[in-house]
Amino acid sequence: MIALEDVEDMSALTRKEIDALAEHEHFTTFDAALMGDYLMHVHHGPQKVHEMICDDIRAALNQDNVEHARELFAVLRGFLAEHPEAARGAT
Repeated sequence: MIALEDVEDMSALTRKEIDALAEHEHFTTFDAALMGDYLMHVHHGPQKVHEMICDDIRAALNQDNVEHARELFAVLRGFLAEHPEAARGAT
């Protein structure tokens, strides 16, 4: 049987990026890992992941949860460093 750690290790995303997607979509970590890996392999999928993390940052700020917004911003910076094609305006 495949464990959650196996799915996370096979994913194109880090565990923190997967957690951000799980938060955004209200999915389990397992489902978010599968969805995130799928998105990283489809046209404009990385941009969608970027958008979802940005949405999470906005939601945290709207809830006055600055610490969580900082954590998500660090996740976003790492994501964009690893996947520059996900940046807005990237071709």
